[in-house]
Amino acid sequence: MSRISIILPAKNEAAALKDLLPRLTAAQPGAEIIVVDDGSTDDTKAVCAGSGIVCLSSPYSMGNGAAIKRGARAATGDILVFMDGDGQHDPADISRLIARLEEGYDMVVGARAWESQAGVGRGLANTLYNWLASRMTGHVVADLTSGFRVARAHRFREFLHLLPNGFSYPTTSTMAFFRSAYGVAYEPIKAAERIGKSHIRPFKDGIRFLLIIFKIATLYSPLKLFAPVSFTFIALGFINYAFTYVSTGRLTNGSTLMWSAGVIVFLIGLVSEQITSLTYRRDE
Repeated sequence: MSRISIILPAKNEAAALKDLLPRLTAAQPGAEIIVVDDGSTDDTKAVCAGSGIVCLSSPYSMGNGAAIKRGARAATGDILVFMDGDGQHDPADISRLIARLEEGYDMVVGARAWESQAGVGRGLANTLYNWLASRMTGHVVADLTSGFRVARAHRFREFLHLLPNGFSYPTTSTMAFFRSAYGVAYEPIKAAERIGKSHIRPFKDGIRFLLIIFKIATLYSPLKLFAPVSFTFIALGFINYAFTYVSTGRLTNGSTLMWSAGVIVFLIGLVSEQITSLTYRRDE
């Protein structure tokens, strides 16, 4: 049987870990459990020590994605299980996700229902991300940002260099798996209300989440983002030319600039597409 490593990024999650770690040990008694302490100032290390759990501590906060990368490097299992350390995810669901993985997939993601979303705003944002990712990949993406997922270790480690140090590691890893033609499945889960205060700040992180939308496109196929923008500029140029020709009988600089912008954006998209292809190239 494949050895399982469970990785929990945690920043000041001692209150949640007191309840979560015993439940994890009971649900997966033979699994390797690694808590990556992302510069916590509470009793996270003491809670891990009291439960006999490996704790990798950072001298300062490096970010959720950085904790995921540190945990993935340290894990010895063939299957990596990623869970949030705030108590939202049920350890009993791990078996279901691993069972789906054994059907031949390379990664299985726990897909949250609408009632499990942390507020209406987050729910609407996640719905938008899922729709966009589905359009980009041609596959149904049920939950792009879920932090509860299992993956084959050797597959996941291929993309450690792509993962950001911040919160968008689920988005990056999902799109990377799709881009490399690795099988991804979704298993419905229910997420409980987190214990403690969320580290996500709606106003400050709003711009970051907006950038995720563009990152989705550039990670998978940049030309699918740049081409529509290019054609929009070209179309606006023709519309402006038609208007100025009818009204003044001449071609204006505005139309020329829009056509030039359209060509430049399209060429940037072509170059980005080639760079993306090189990024995912594997030297066997």
